[in-house]
Amino acid sequence: MVSEKLAVQSKHVCVIGAGPSGLVAARELRKEGHAVVVLEQNHDIGGQWLYQPNVEGEDPLGTDPFLKVHSSMYESQRLVWPREIMGFSDFPFLVKNDRDMRRYPGHRELLSYLQDFVEWFGLRELIRFNTRVEHVGMADRHDLRWVVKSKEMITKNDDDNDKQMVEEVFDAVVVATGHYSHPRMPSIKGVGTWKRKQLHSHIYRVPEPFRNEVVVVVGNSNSGQEISMELAEVAREVHLSAKSLDITEGLSKVLDKHRNLYLRPQIDSLEDNGTVSFVDGSSIIADIILYCTGYSYAFPFLDTKGIVVVDDDRVGPLYEHTFPPSLAPSLSFIGIPRKIISFPFFESQAKWIAQLLSGKRTLPARKEMMQSVNDFYKSIDAAGLPKHHTHDIDSFEYCDKYGDNVEFPHLEEWRKGICMSTIKNIIVNLEMFRDSWDEGDEKLLQEAFQSPHFIQLRSQVRTFESQSNRC
Repeated sequence: MVSEKLAVQSKHVCVIGAGPSGLVAARELRKEGHAVVVLEQNHDIGGQWLYQPNVEGEDPLGTDPFLKVHSSMYESQRLVWPREIMGFSDFPFLVKNDRDMRRYPGHRELLSYLQDFVEWFGLRELIRFNTRVEHVGMADRHDLRWVVKSKEMITKNDDDNDKQMVEEVFDAVVVATGHYSHPRMPSIKGVGTWKRKQLHSHIYRVPEPFRNEVVVVVGNSNSGQEISMELAEVAREVHLSAKSLDITEGLSKVLDKHRNLYLRPQIDSLEDNGTVSFVDGSSIIADIILYCTGYSYAFPFLDTKGIVVVDDDRVGPLYEHTFPPSLAPSLSFIGIPRKIISFPFFESQAKWIAQLLSGKRTLPARKEMMQSVNDFYKSIDAAGLPKHHTHDIDSFEYCDKYGDNVEFPHLEEWRKGICMSTIKNIIVNLEMFRDSWDEGDEKLLQEAFQSPHFIQLRSQVRTFESQSNRC
């Protein structure tokens, strides 16, 4: 709701993370008049999209709360969604000469887009790179300010570590650390004693180390399927272990094509001698187990005295997946929801957070927010959904309703149409959906390129390109 206050308040705000959600948060906060500091543990922006080829020294199963490697991108990874639907509202993800011009480009092209975004809006000056947040805690429960302790990641020697710790106090903290870094591991009998190689896809980069090996890939999600296809080109055998053997037409085609790729049911147990036993009674001797089992939310730096907790991938309580009712708006989370068109949703979150902190808008009373959260949890239970699906939105209507909080434009029909068309194409054409689509998509593309998102902003982006060429 819009506040009746006339005076706009300027706050000192810390944004944790310089991935897509953190970058758009920084832009909107500064636009609203706040003093912004972005703390980023890596040497550049991008978050997940900053590819990290060197995973040496990382825990292969990701049990360490403070991971050395943030990005889970692998070398050959391409976008699942076409570039047309991914851009921020005022900065379309355009094709550029001498770069990856495909509709579904590789991860480096998305990083280039984010770098363009940072340069165009002058955000780099707000970011402290190579800075890891060690602790975030309440400075005072009454006025809800936050103590943030951070440490420079690059030091001359270990003895300097204590000297590098910096302690600051902020009026507000925005957590924008993403949710594709901390491995979510299944509970399997024998996993702790299996003596052969095990790793999570978080540190999978290239297929060559799997050459001539017998590999079990656990998890039939998008990453499990795509990595299995890649491994089938070099491994002796690839066994894809899935919760359900009821598969899509697209996966069926892939299995028919790759004669060394087998579909298996869930794993029952692992034996010391390398045996992997499945729930149907079958078994194989495997060299490597690769877990493509997804990721968990984790905030090892955050201390809210138990107010915000992560319980089976439910971060809560959060009003509208963003605000802890008793700590809002001084503490907020951006980028928690899944199964959304992410960049526009992040942008609407960022605008709401920024305008709440400036006093331009207000939240409902705490009691009302908690009631909303509890009602939502009851609806999850009534639908028979497990707790770890709490933040799976999967609804254009919800995204539009969320945007109404700050009068953010609804998702365009062409954007929704392209999204749904992509999903259908993946189901039918898993291996080639990025490079082959039908006439329906072509019509939606024509509609997209004639929309204000592309036409009205194209001259602005051309100006940016000309400036870049002069540099």
